[in-house]
Amino acid sequence: MELGSILHFVEDKTILITGATGFLAKILVEKILRVQPNVKKLFLLLRAADAKSAAHRLQNEIINKDLFRVLKDKLGPNFNSFIAEKLRLVPGDISREDLGLDSDPILKQQIYDQTDAIINLAATTTFDERYDISLGLNTFGVKYVIDLSKKCSKLKVLLHVSTAYVCGEGEGLLLERPYEMGVSLNGVVGLDLHAEHTLVLAKLSDLQEQGATHDQIKVAMKDLGITRAKKYGWPNTYVFTKAMGEMIVEQEKLKGELGVPIVIVRPSIVTSTFKEPFPGWAEGVRTIDSLAVAYGKGKLQCFLGDLNAIVDVIPGDMVVNAILVAMAVNANPHHPISTTTDDHIYHVTSSVRNPLGNWNLQDVGYRYFTAKPWIDKDGKAVKVAKCRVLSNMESFNRYMFIRYLLPLKGLELANTAFCHFFQGTYLDLNRKIQIVMRLVDLYKPYLFFKGVSVLLLLLLLIYLIHFL
Repeated sequence: MELGSILHFVEDKTILITGATGFLAKILVEKILRVQPNVKKLFLLLRAADAKSAAHRLQNEIINKDLFRVLKDKLGPNFNSFIAEKLRLVPGDISREDLGLDSDPILKQQIYDQTDAIINLAATTTFDERYDISLGLNTFGVKYVIDLSKKCSKLKVLLHVSTAYVCGEGEGLLLERPYEMGVSLNGVVGLDLHAEHTLVLAKLSDLQEQGATHDQIKVAMKDLGITRAKKYGWPNTYVFTKAMGEMIVEQEKLKGELGVPIVIVRPSIVTSTFKEPFPGWAEGVRTIDSLAVAYGKGKLQCFLGDLNAIVDVIPGDMVVNAILVAMAVNANPHHPISTTTDDHIYHVTSSVRNPLGNWNLQDVGYRYFTAKPWIDKDGKAVKVAKCRVLSNMESFNRYMFIRYLLPLKGLELANTAFCHFFQGTYLDLNRKIQIVMRLVDLYKPYLFFKGVSVLLLLLLLIYLIHFL
């Protein structure tokens, strides 16, 4: 499959993209508009109360981003008219049946009649998100997207973006295998998606009857998600609900009612762009970026993790290219790649082909911020030392005890002796320590991750490299 054939597939096509204000969705929208200006239309589903709110989000959260500067330079004064012609805003909600499109039946019918492909990028990626929110978006949102897809008369392919970490804490070579409905990672039986939904509703009802505050409900829902995830072998709410979303995809494949391929793309840790539309575009501080920023500012003096472990990162533009390739390949039932597997699952990762280890992060971080130090608010260069690595939880707990917990205990005694004079300081330090411990508990599975992912369909990899 040459680059031209991929662009040809997108030409004169109408594509529905959910989660349109997300990081990957923006890169995807920009890529399509830049390389295939003859795309017919992009329906962009985003959460908004009405068309006015949706238009506001489009301008402020998508079009006005620096990401679109190359396209703006290319089109010049025609940019705004081009955007108006190619993009159609769809105010909606993926966590509701029919994606919340009932308020605009005309637009809903247009989606049914015109859509050639659907790319589901809507998700919450917070590890410890409220269980009710994560279940609604990452799990049942997938069902509602598939239900809508069945009503699209021209549909050729449905692509769902998941995560490579649905594997949980798996070790060794992680293959592109589907998740069967109700099968847990640890062998615990009884996982039932509808029972999970019922459990959430019952818990919310109990909390409301008890007069729980918004913050209390939030904490309870977060704790419930982590508890349910760990019960069935997943480390956090995010990957648990994404895995259950894949179970819905697999169930729908077995039913065979949709009649078109359902493709799953599983990226690992998505980082800034490598090449397109220009190197280094990112939005805010993302995932692993927070470590780099903290280290550069001199606030990160030690790092918890196995130096021999691999950090599986993949640039956002590579993920988007993989999405376009997988979509074009599987939309063509006569292409040889589309028939090499019935699962249509693709890992988009770097751990086998181009691994990045924790040892790389330690060395590269030190060399980079030594050569190009962070400048603080006073205009002074921040000097960094080589980050100390705590290679196991025992050394981390020992470090925390000596550096923070012992001083906290001393502060507690002084606070009691001086009639709670240090109460504010004590509570603030205790709160910060608890936050650190919670974050370590959330990220620990990835700091010591022993698995590597491989793209089994080597032909697709070859085409992907060509496409880049």
